[in-house]
Amino acid sequence: MKNFLFLLILLFLSKISISQVDTSFYCVMFYNLENLFDPRDDSLRNDDAFTPTGMNHWTFSKFNRKINNLAKVILSINAWSPPDIIGVAEVENEFVLRQLCYQTGLKRYGYKIVHYDSPDSRGIDVALLYRHKNIKILESQPIPIVFPFEPRSKNRDILYVKALTIQNDTLHLFVNHWTSRYSGYAATIAKRNHYASVVRQWNDSLLMKDSSARIIIMGDLNDYPTDESIIEVLQAQPYTGNGKLSALNNLMHRFSNMKNVGTHKSGEFWGCLDQMIVSKSLLNNSDSLQIVEQKAEIYQADFMMVPDEKYGGVKNNRTYLGPRYLGGFSDHLPIFLRLLRITNRCRSGHLEQ
Repeated sequence: MKNFLFLLILLFLSKISISQVDTSFYCVMFYNLENLFDPRDDSLRNDDAFTPTGMNHWTFSKFNRKINNLAKVILSINAWSPPDIIGVAEVENEFVLRQLCYQTGLKRYGYKIVHYDSPDSRGIDVALLYRHKNIKILESQPIPIVFPFEPRSKNRDILYVKALTIQNDTLHLFVNHWTSRYSGYAATIAKRNHYASVVRQWNDSLLMKDSSARIIIMGDLNDYPTDESIIEVLQAQPYTGNGKLSALNNLMHRFSNMKNVGTHKSGEFWGCLDQMIVSKSLLNNSDSLQIVEQKAEIYQADFMMVPDEKYGGVKNNRTYLGPRYLGGFSDHLPIFLRLLRITNRCRSGHLEQ
């Protein structure tokens, strides 16, 4: 309803009737799925903890509950229609993605999968799900990450996908899951900075070929919008909605100063480790494909949360807390944006905002 009202306002301002305009909405989502492991043991991966006999006693019963929980989130995030594009992190293999797409309530919506096995020692990857009736994949590839200061390390790839909407608008999508802070924030800064430099190089290359390229960089970057990797290396600038645009604009920065708002809670602190960063063309009023209200959102439904008895307020209802099984959803909240595609069918005049 909110999107429809937004559209009516645009049409009113442009003095064009709804019968003169083709409109389409697309929803783009990112979700860290928190250790979506295949219960079967993979002898080539360090996944023993997530097997029936492992430390977490990860069974198919728990796995099925997990994927149905995740499907519930995905089905509810966009109200009337599940997302057209979903970037995901912390998935072990294509099997778990197929189970999520084809053995839950998502099966009616025609999702297909883009996934590559990465060298990550735990076997957890990023992937992209898309509704094939609305989105066509033109190209995809994993972008390997090799730290020059640690060349033998095994790291998660970045996933690059070039996609086409049904109106033939091209999107360049990057799905990320940068090195975590588990070994300490300072000790891992250089690793996240390297991830950022790789994404920046790809971004610069795309914009050099096409200055109006529509780019969406999404993922769990394990850094906040004001951290060095994002501001200085990736050069994704805070977007405040004041009309000033950079080559890359971080739509999550607006949450930085909001109390008890974020995608991940650590102790009593909520912060945005998950980012939606876009090129300026998607925020430019002259482009026919635009981000609704020029915002990305965090999705926090009541059914995804539990009371935080230690720190107050609420926290994510996650699958595990250490080795203790909770049977929830994820330790991250999903983020999303909506794209509005407007094409004026009138020969005279054009749609102005």
